[in-house]
Amino acid sequence: MTGTRQKKQQTMLSFGESQRVEPAQAMTGTQSPAGTERLMEEVCERRNAKKALKKVQANKGAPGIDGMTVGQLPGFLRKHWPMLRSKLLDGSYEPKPVRKVEIPKPSGGLRQLGIPCVLDRFVQQAVMQVLQKQWDPTFSEHSYGFRPGRSAHQAVAQAQQYVAEGYEHVVDIDLEKFFDRVNHDMLMSRVAKRVSDKRLLRLLRAFLNAGIMDGGRVNPPQDAGVPQGGPLSPLLSNLFLDDLDRELERRGHRFVRYADDCNIYVRSERAGHRVMDTIKRYLGKKLKLKVNEKKSKVARVNRVKFLGFRIVMSRRRGPRRGIAKESLERFKRQVRELTGRSRGRSLDRLIQELSKYLAGWRGYYGHCETPKVLRDLDSWIRRRLRCYLWDSWKTYRRRTTKLIGLGIRANKARHMAWRGSGERGAWHLSRTRVLHEALSNRFFREHGLVELVVK
Repeated sequence: MTGTRQKKQQTMLSFGESQRVEPAQAMTGTQSPAGTERLMEEVCERRNAKKALKKVQANKGAPGIDGMTVGQLPGFLRKHWPMLRSKLLDGSYEPKPVRKVEIPKPSGGLRQLGIPCVLDRFVQQAVMQVLQKQWDPTFSEHSYGFRPGRSAHQAVAQAQQYVAEGYEHVVDIDLEKFFDRVNHDMLMSRVAKRVSDKRLLRLLRAFLNAGIMDGGRVNPPQDAGVPQGGPLSPLLSNLFLDDLDRELERRGHRFVRYADDCNIYVRSERAGHRVMDTIKRYLGKKLKLKVNEKKSKVARVNRVKFLGFRIVMSRRRGPRRGIAKESLERFKRQVRELTGRSRGRSLDRLIQELSKYLAGWRGYYGHCETPKVLRDLDSWIRRRLRCYLWDSWKTYRRRTTKLIGLGIRANKARHMAWRGSGERGAWHLSRTRVLHEALSNRFFREHGLVELVVK
């Protein structure tokens, strides 16, 4: 048996030979379904545990407060799975506090994350898989965030459809510090309506009360807040906000929700303000949530960004998906950083790093219906690269030699190099015919540069 095959078999055997537990049937509404008294057995079932391990490994991520890495998790489980499984089944498993991490928000400010230990992430993932299988079919069709088979692109397309039907004003609701304000008792009461297994209820409460380690000190548990960073947080947030979805459906509104980002589409500004007032009262009274007054607004759709996009109106084509101004500004900042002329990398290395970012960005924003924006960005990126190369050549002699090597006639190359020693900077010279001929679109394509416009 090869080492790889043996290792794979060890990982498979590490979860024991427990009898398979059939999943409980998907529930309807919020009534407790039959069979949820033994959900913890389903959480610990071998196939579910293997799937959870694979997912945690794929997601990677930083260690928690105990320092265990994702790479160390399989070995730990091979050795300790029977004990861990026993603790989960008898209800004695105790999660560790999460590690506080702050990351910059795209719109400014800092977002606080709580990074669970790798073992806790594995347990959360195993629990999430079981609960999501039951809960997800009961959630609103207007909810798109962190749900299997649903995406941000679908949410934006649905918003576009509402606009095409004449609902050209949007009530853009931004919940202030949503994940910090989710009331634990209110959340657990909603969980208890769907779950009868007291061990699982106790485990979920323990995750909520685990606390946050900040600067070596564990802050005492609060009565509100779901730390962002663990696999369970998105599912619990969808459960909590399902009440909002049902209320909006009851009122007959056309809306789209993606996690805590909710847009309601109406026919007039007056109707929008009326809806905003009533929804603010509902959120405060029923869910103890607060609307961010600075970021929430009522406006025409072309003035509101949604999931990085905005809907632009065209008399000939109707509403189209465009890229929000803020998203374009963030993109350009990132490209400027990657193509900074003082970083001293080879062209191939630079293009490799840049293309990795461009491919990911195109995978998301290529969903837009404004190809001219993408063409303009491609042109701007190539101009940045021409500047990078021109500055890296530095001297008159080197510039002349490089241009001749790229197929420019000697007299033209010398004249261009001479111009480069004058007052004209690289940004101005990057638009000249000589540099476009030497550093053509084809030149960058052959060096592996990813283009935003797919031909």
